[in-house]
Amino acid sequence: MPEQPPQSNDQPRWLTPEEREIWQQFAMMVHRLPAALGAQLQQDADLSYIEYYVLAGLSDQPEHRMRMSELAILANSEQSRLSHMISRLERRGLVRREPDPINGRYTQAILTDAGHALLTEAAPAHVARVRDLVFDVLDTAELGNLRTAAEKISESIDHWEQRR
Repeated sequence: MPEQPPQSNDQPRWLTPEEREIWQQFAMMVHRLPAALGAQLQQDADLSYIEYYVLAGLSDQPEHRMRMSELAILANSEQSRLSHMISRLERRGLVRREPDPINGRYTQAILTDAGHALLTEAAPAHVARVRDLVFDVLDTAELGNLRTAAEKISESIDHWEQRR
């Protein structure tokens, strides 16, 4: 990338044309990928993208349970928004809520047998779509670069959030 001239602290560092193009491609991908995965999940399992990941997150936990506060972090969701989603999943019999047995001030979300069965049924098609859209279009070196870039961007976000 071409070097930019030094700028004073009060001037924004505008993106170069190449950086702007990269950013636009990246932003479009970040927007479109969850939508493409969500469309497949909605069609095949009547689940939204985030609902699938909440169920999958619960399935990865011991006894398929997690505190709602921790699940909100995993789902990158506000507590109130997650609570509404869990209510919808409860009405479908996919999860239930119980007081945390260690500390009753907390509530746990628990994946039900029906939720686990739906997740198990939905997973093969979802993984196939992830493979089609991401893994099968990148070679080994590109996948390594994607991993490195994702790790660096996540670390940058973590650092920025810690400064807030």
